[in-house]
Amino acid sequence: MAEKDIKEAVQEPEEKAPKKKKEAQLQKQVEELNDKLSQEHDKYVRLYAEFETFRRRSSEEKLALVGSAAAKTIEGLLPVLDDCERAMQMLAESSDEAAREGTSLIYNKLLEYLKSCGLSEIEAKGQSFDTDFHEALTQVPAPSDELKGKVIDVYQKGYMLNGKIIRYAKVIVGA
Repeated sequence: MAEKDIKEAVQEPEEKAPKKKKEAQLQKQVEELNDKLSQEHDKYVRLYAEFETFRRRSSEEKLALVGSAAAKTIEGLLPVLDDCERAMQMLAESSDEAAREGTSLIYNKLLEYLKSCGLSEIEAKGQSFDTDFHEALTQVPAPSDELKGKVIDVYQKGYMLNGKIIRYAKVIVGA
């Protein structure tokens, strides 16, 4: 019996060795699969982030395109607004009340619509000359010291659309 116990003792480590080797191989496979899973998850997260960036950028570009199209349309209407102002100045001296009222009505409706779209006039006359808002056509001697460096007259009104300048005010500056 002693011989039998010795054989069993010798056989047990031999049987345990393949099990440990197999467990080590399985553990290695699990680690490799976890690494692959981690890499794939990382790729997925990066791809998702890139897609979200693309989607956000696309919608921003679409809004910018619509905004620039509106700005171009409104820019095209500014000369009509200027012409209405000139017509109202000419008709102020006229005795034709109907023409004065009709031109004023057209001007006011057009101006109100453009204001509802975000158009605002740049205040210029009497303001300090500012190259961010004004374009100087010429400088003339200022009638008084307090008008030096200020806008004396406005040749053409300037406008902003939603806080962005679409036409600078053309002004005459006191020197």
